[in-house]
Amino acid sequence: MSTVTGLRRELTAFPGRSNVTLRCVLGSAIVIVASMTLSVPELALSLMAVFYVTQSNVVLTRMIALGLVIGTTCAIAIAAGLYRLTFDYPLLRLVVASAIFFCSVYLMRAATKFGLVFFLIAIIVIYAQSFVDLTDNAEALVRSLLWVWSAVNYPVVVALIINTILLPAEPEKQLRAAMHRQLVAVQVRLSALVEPTHVMPVALDAGDLQQGATSLQKLLRFSTMRTRYSEAAAAAMLACVTTVSRLYEAAAGLPATAQQSDAAGIAAIRSIQSEVAALDAAITEDVPLQRPIATRRHDEPTSIPAVAAMQRAIEALADATSTQAAHAGTPPPAPPALLPPDAFSNPRYARFALRTLLSVLICYVFYNAVNWPGIHTIMLTCLVVALPSLGASSRHGLLRLSGALIGSGLALFMVAFVIPHLESVTGLLLMSLPVIALGAWVSAGSERISYAGLQMMFTFSLALLEQFAPPSDLTEIRDRLVGILLGVGVATFIQMSVWPEGEADALRAQLSKVVRAIAALARGHAQAAEAGANGAVAQAQSASTAWAMLADCEATLARVALEPDWREGETARVTLLVQTVLVQSRSILLASDAFHDETMFDAGRVGASGAGLMQACGALQRSLGDSLERYAQQLSSEPPLVTPPVPLDLTTLTSVVADRAAGERSAALLEWATRIDAALAGLPKWSTDEVMSPQRVDSTPTGIA
Repeated sequence: MSTVTGLRRELTAFPGRSNVTLRCVLGSAIVIVASMTLSVPELALSLMAVFYVTQSNVVLTRMIALGLVIGTTCAIAIAAGLYRLTFDYPLLRLVVASAIFFCSVYLMRAATKFGLVFFLIAIIVIYAQSFVDLTDNAEALVRSLLWVWSAVNYPVVVALIINTILLPAEPEKQLRAAMHRQLVAVQVRLSALVEPTHVMPVALDAGDLQQGATSLQKLLRFSTMRTRYSEAAAAAMLACVTTVSRLYEAAAGLPATAQQSDAAGIAAIRSIQSEVAALDAAITEDVPLQRPIATRRHDEPTSIPAVAAMQRAIEALADATSTQAAHAGTPPPAPPALLPPDAFSNPRYARFALRTLLSVLICYVFYNAVNWPGIHTIMLTCLVVALPSLGASSRHGLLRLSGALIGSGLALFMVAFVIPHLESVTGLLLMSLPVIALGAWVSAGSERISYAGLQMMFTFSLALLEQFAPPSDLTEIRDRLVGILLGVGVATFIQMSVWPEGEADALRAQLSKVVRAIAALARGHAQAAEAGANGAVAQAQSASTAWAMLADCEATLARVALEPDWREGETARVTLLVQTVLVQSRSILLASDAFHDETMFDAGRVGASGAGLMQACGALQRSLGDSLERYAQQLSSEPPLVTPPVPLDLTTLTSVVADRAAGERSAALLEWATRIDAALAGLPKWSTDEVMSPQRVDSTPTGIA
């Protein structure tokens, strides 16, 4: 049931997915008509180029298009030169091709920025050797290489035109649309407070906050890559994105109703509504974001800490936009290096290249020894599923196999029931475009399923669209499936047997960084409480960073869970431990932010008389940060020997709260402090010889109730 639910969630529509699908279908239709009309071979490769170039925004589209053109040009030139120099010397040809393949795969792993270029060089050079065994006509081989170059590069131009002119997906527009959606959710939840008849919207959980923060960060990064903002404009854009994230996070802590509020409290909520609406209008109407949205302070009292947190966030945005000149002298960040510092010293890169080369050569010898050229996809599969970790390779292999099975099944259905009735290119389009649209929809999803959509389309088009006549030999579909299955098996066996490279240890180090980020955020809350400062923008930036790190850690965990392991139960043990730490980390992050909102709300109400309370709240957050820091250090140690943190000392906070004259918020402060303590105590013990009980996860808090 969980698998079905997960698949349904992966196939659900989200903003921008239909746009990507439409661009893929439109580009594919143009390429199909052009290739069939002009008799351009390798139509399946042309459609794959369209899918690769069609990305979620123009920045990614142009980067991948440039990589495809450079990669295919270099690969065809190298393969043709290799034919010219070694055509009559088979052993020398294979040795040189293997050396080029090794260097390309090495650089594909080391220089990830140009990974696509080196991937194309590797796959074309090694795949070109399989054709030499089928013919002794050198001229035909070179002509086939040139046709491959044409079949790949003219669809790149078509896709670029469609993505740039007809259906552009500008990252800044996507960023503004994403901020608009989050602000609309904030306004809806605020409206529910002051309108009793209003239906309460669905509560925002930790997953919503995590996805919202990470999506804004990614789109902001693409926007800065697309547009060269001035330093002041970039700072203003960052402040605006941070403020929206803070408003969205504060909206998760809003109560169901505001019936306990008086007229002044309702006025404060409506004031915040107007400020949020003004910020939303500035974003959606493309007004320069550096214009101050909030130009006045909020004097209306409110009895809801989350509303007060929104007030502070908007005031912090006004302060940030009014001091843009302070950012004018900030030096720009240094451009990233083309190669990592350990590019020529890290043995993992050479081992990765050797593993991949070994699996490819084994497959090359096998399919030549059995004289079965139809399974040539066995070589391609070894390189396609060659990823740094066992988990990523296993997932890619499963996606390739599942996509090929679906595409082949659809191709068999079309051959049996549809192709006999086709009479024109219109019928061909009506048969092909629905399958291409399905593949594009899946390909536009998350990385968990996207490659299956590409493989589905490629296998279908390879079976039905490679020839300029209706296909009649169904054995080709069978042979390609056999090649893919054998390639996945060989590649997986080699990666497990020769220098296996998992991510379990790296995952633990990554997890410790997540815990440290939350510890740093708790210390920031402590400083703000003790100093009585706002600091909303800086704290929201720290929270967004922590949410993004949590999302990255979850993605790594999904790969680790698929890693094959000979040790019984080891992968399940690590997965369970990491899941527990992630669950508790989310709970701590949410509870710490909510506790900080309550603290700053009280700071604004009691003033100097509440200095003792502020100090007690700050001390609690500082103690939380110290406990998390110790836990992170234990996580990163070798071997790991992690003990659950000791409970927080709530005595001082309880006594200070009990002595307060105005105690209507005492219960809320103590409740959030208790939740922080419970989530902290729920962090699991982690050692190399202990298996954690699975009931531990179910008994821990998962977020805001």
